[in-house]
Amino acid sequence: MSILDILWLFFIFTALQPILSQRILEAKRFKLISILEKRRKSRVITLIHRQETMSILGFPIFRYIDINDSEEVIKAIRMTPPDMPIDIILHTPGGLVLAAIQIAHALMRHPAKVSVFIPFYAMSGGTFIALAGDEIFMDEHAVLGPVDPQLGEYPAASILKVVSQKDKNELEDKTLILADVAKKAINQLESEVTKLLKKHFSEEKARELATILSSGKWTHDYPISFEEAKRMGLLIRKDIPQEIYQLMELYPQPLRKRSAVEYIPFPYLPKEAKK
Repeated sequence: MSILDILWLFFIFTALQPILSQRILEAKRFKLISILEKRRKSRVITLIHRQETMSILGFPIFRYIDINDSEEVIKAIRMTPPDMPIDIILHTPGGLVLAAIQIAHALMRHPAKVSVFIPFYAMSGGTFIALAGDEIFMDEHAVLGPVDPQLGEYPAASILKVVSQKDKNELEDKTLILADVAKKAINQLESEVTKLLKKHFSEEKARELATILSSGKWTHDYPISFEEAKRMGLLIRKDIPQEIYQLMELYPQPLRKRSAVEYIPFPYLPKEAKK
């Protein structure tokens, strides 16, 4: 074998190595997800966003909840029998409001029990999705976040506050339009959160919690700790299965873009059909 042949084989191996490594990681994740599903007799869905790095320039790429995520999660829910519980693992900074609402509504409509697991953090849209669960399992060091709407780079609540402190005749039409949109956005998010919480709380309590989370009481990146979430009255527990921590270790920050949503990709038959 010539030196050129050796160099050629080296380049082929170098090109295939990241793909092989990714396939090995996926196989390990699916195996662990399968173990967790068998133990809990549930469908396990992951919605995990990592900061990814471009392979050449090294610039960070931040990932968020998007329409592709909502399509994949809804597909997984559709492939799950009505009597099978769903466990969804969240690790996300949030993202597109529309996608988060779609995922939350799909989880809320699932007839069987829905459990949400947050090993580290689920902010903004991640918190919104978590509120659709029948119970939320949080690590004692994990955090949730406010769901107040943002208009571009500005919080909707801050836009309304500025407008309320000035004479309308001093403001530009664009500012007044932003204030109108901000008011609508806050009302819409508060209404959506109330719908989710009414499944487990009285309407009065649901509205109270919805107002706290969506009105802009805190900055958008304010971390709501396990203890604070409990004090608010949310259905929080702390006993997260060890397999979920092990699963998180199999989500390194890869060089190539991957899907944030994973599950065993085939439908489960209802219990009646298995007999």
